[in-house]
Amino acid sequence: MHLVYPAVLAALLFAVGVYGVLARRNVVLVLMSVELMLNAVNLNLVAFDAWLRDSLHAGQALTLFTITVAAAEIGLGLAIVLLVFRTRGTADIDRITALGDPAEADTRETAADEAPAGTEALKGQAVA
Repeated sequence: MHLVYPAVLAALLFAVGVYGVLARRNVVLVLMSVELMLNAVNLNLVAFDAWLRDSLHAGQALTLFTITVAAAEIGLGLAIVLLVFRTRGTADIDRITALGDPAEADTRETAADEAPAGTEALKGQAVA
């Protein structure tokens, strides 16, 4: 078996996962992208284990460990996402600014909306 094929596939999977983490704003899609990256690592572990013909099958053992960690991460991650969605009403990463009291976050948003009177003039001077 050539090592290049699974290595290229794992690199593509990992690249798609990195793109998903960096470009997406939905927490569930970010968690799915992290899972893609972990699956790319699992593919590399199994491919190198088969290529090296390891008698202990250490790559496959590490893959099982990684799958266990990924399952725990998804369980905790989804529980946190559901809790944040129930309290905040959104799963958008940009809209979730603080994990404190939702009332404090609302007061911060209203304080940011009520800018002082001369801010528009200062913004125009800074741009020019």
